Amino acid sequence: MRTYSLRRRLLISVLVVQSVMAVAITGLAVVYERHTHFRAFDVMLRGRADSLLGAVQDSEDAQDNVMLDGTEISLPEADIYQVSDMKGRLLGRSANWSGVGLSRERLNAASFLKLKLHGKSYRVLKMGGLRMVDPGDKGGGIARYVTGVYGSPVGGVWRAVWRAVAFYAVVSVALLAVSGWLIFWMLDRGLAPLRELAAETSGVSVRSWDFVPSERVRRVEELAPVAGAFETVMRGLERSFMQQRQFVSDAAHELKTAVAVTKSSVQLLGMRRRTVEEYEAGLERVSLDCERTQEIVGRMLMLARVEDEVRGDAHARATDMVREVGRVAEEFETMAAAKGLTLRVSAAGRVMVAVGAEELRLLGSNLILNAMQHSSGGGEVRLVVGREEGFAELRVEDDGSGIAKEALPFVFDRFYREDRSRSRETGGSGLGLAICKAIVMRSCGEIAMESEVGVGTKVRVRLPLNADAESGDFSAAPREKTARLGLE
Repeated sequence: MRTYSLRRRLLISVLVVQSVMAVAITGLAVVYERHTHFRAFDVMLRGRADSLLGAVQDSEDAQDNVMLDGTEISLPEADIYQVSDMKGRLLGRSANWSGVGLSRERLNAASFLKLKLHGKSYRVLKMGGLRMVDPGDKGGGIARYVTGVYGSPVGGVWRAVWRAVAFYAVVSVALLAVSGWLIFWMLDRGLAPLRELAAETSGVSVRSWDFVPSERVRRVEELAPVAGAFETVMRGLERSFMQQRQFVSDAAHELKTAVAVTKSSVQLLGMRRRTVEEYEAGLERVSLDCERTQEIVGRMLMLARVEDEVRGDAHARATDMVREVGRVAEEFETMAAAKGLTLRVSAAGRVMVAVGAEELRLLGSNLILNAMQHSSGGGEVRLVVGREEGFAELRVEDDGSGIAKEALPFVFDRFYREDRSRSRETGGSGLGLAICKAIVMRSCGEIAMESEVGVGTKVRVRLPLNADAESGDFSAAPREKTARLGLE
């Protein structure tokens, strides 16, 4: 995949925009300067035409005509002009008038005309004037109308326009160069925190999970959320990676121990000839070891399945916690009777949670089994289902041996057993509570344990209620199921 530089792209984009703006400003300068200079040129042209008409005088002849007195005016040699009276009689024209092709139709069409003469462009103005002959006579004199055509070359005007435009263009290019360098410097400084963040993230690997964003990165409003999210993800990945590595190590140790026990039992049988009864006892012991190994593998697979499942929609599932917990308690009646325990389930109405029925049964069975393993004959295991602060709550309490305070932070870890010597006697693999925690966490719930040595243990589980299913009827009477199986 082809890569690109964000800084280079931003710099090029800004320079392109600035270049377009510089071209636009130059174009506007052409329009503005042309308008300004030609407006001043038209004023000058009109002034010279007025001077020309002012030079028309009384010719003092018998017909009371007028004439153009050339001594009264001083006009540039490059200009062209012509003056005629109302009868079309020519009063005077400039020396370079020859070749001017102005028809009467063009003169009558507009006041200002464009004309090409001797390779030069002219702007021509047509003006009319009135001259009085013998103004002191009776009646105020004789009126004579004259028409003047005056033109001047526009080359000088265009040169002034292009000089002004060139100034704007040079200034724009200079400003573009200076601003380009400033933008490059500012982008380089502005993107420095991003480069720092990239450098810090590139140093993360499976051997090094250290990711600590610099203070400059944290101060950038746009980068702070990204750095914080990445830091959180790295902590989670490191924790998951370490847990996975610990899980593999613990699983290998557990399976190695189980296989070693089974192997030693088989080797013991093969060391010498034995009676049929001894072989049967040995095979029974091997079978029990294989069952324990099978249980460990099964729980490992179950834990992996629970942790790998994607969190489902809370509104897509609705399970009655009271019903499922009651079913699990019924399944453990025989075991409770065998240990001389009382198993009690208490609940009011129904409690609908956004957790699958199979997961609820697995959660309840693991918690009940854990409580029974730590309880002795004559004790009681209590299961209480209710609601608290918008959550469903399940409490599993026992009056057993309890758990040491220093061991409580680790009870939900995989393969953790406070007293490993009891695992062979009770059949525990150290995965039951880890499975419970995985189910609760996947369901966006909470699980906690309180215990005191010699007093008992209390496990508290909070799961989200299913809002849609909770709108049903809760008028059922409080429900209590007691299994007291204290057989001899």
